Amino acid sequence: MAIDFDDERNKGTYATREADRGWVEFVRQHVDLGGARVADVGCGGGIYSLAMLDAGAGHVVGIDGSAAMVAGAKTHAGERDRLEFEVGDAAATGRLDAEFDLVLQRALIHHVPDLDAVFAEARRILRPGGMLIVQDRTMEDVRRPGGPEHLRGYFFERFPRLLDVEAARRPTAGRIGGALAGAGFEPGEPHTFDEPRRTYASPAEIEVDIVSRAGRSILHELDDDELADLAAYIVERLPQGGAIREEDRWTLWVARAV
Repeated sequence: MAIDFDDERNKGTYATREADRGWVEFVRQHVDLGGARVADVGCGGGIYSLAMLDAGAGHVVGIDGSAAMVAGAKTHAGERDRLEFEVGDAAATGRLDAEFDLVLQRALIHHVPDLDAVFAEARRILRPGGMLIVQDRTMEDVRRPGGPEHLRGYFFERFPRLLDVEAARRPTAGRIGGALAGAGFEPGEPHTFDEPRRTYASPAEIEVDIVSRAGRSILHELDDDELADLAAYIVERLPQGGAIREEDRWTLWVARAV
């Protein structure tokens, strides 16, 4: 069963960690956040909205199609100046034309039914010369083997049917680049990025994290027994001494509105 983003029980699932400094530095290498007006479309729990605000953005609007996610983001962020969250459709945000300097679509496009409409809306709300950052996984990212630093690879090793789920929802790099160009962007070359996700004190912490499904929509495709089996499978393959630093493999497009 796919994740239900509107389920109140899931409202905190994407608000339980902070964005890694390496991600912030990657963004800074490609766009100027200083004073920027930013839309975080598909903001989930607001983790990256907060990261961009703290990195110097002038004003950040987090937009998500799920009222439960927006409620979780507001709770996680608390009262912050220059930060707002609202419910909105990624293909029809309701924001003004040319309102933003930067639009972020992180882990969004594999959840949307109409990629072209979502990119067209990003172009509409961006000023000419504004930047769109798209961060998602290709199937090449998905197939990265499992290991202590890449726990996600174990999901597909243990349950190969999950690869079919991913293949059905992950656009190819060519499809993404073509859709960006068609929407009025200079898509540039895609960047592969290994984003630090979390450091765990022990395999037991990883087991708890896996069973919670927090921040991992693919795990909602497994029932509770399968999830417990997966957690045990992963723990058996991990070193038992010392901290474990997990990374997620992503591809990013940094596209300029023309």
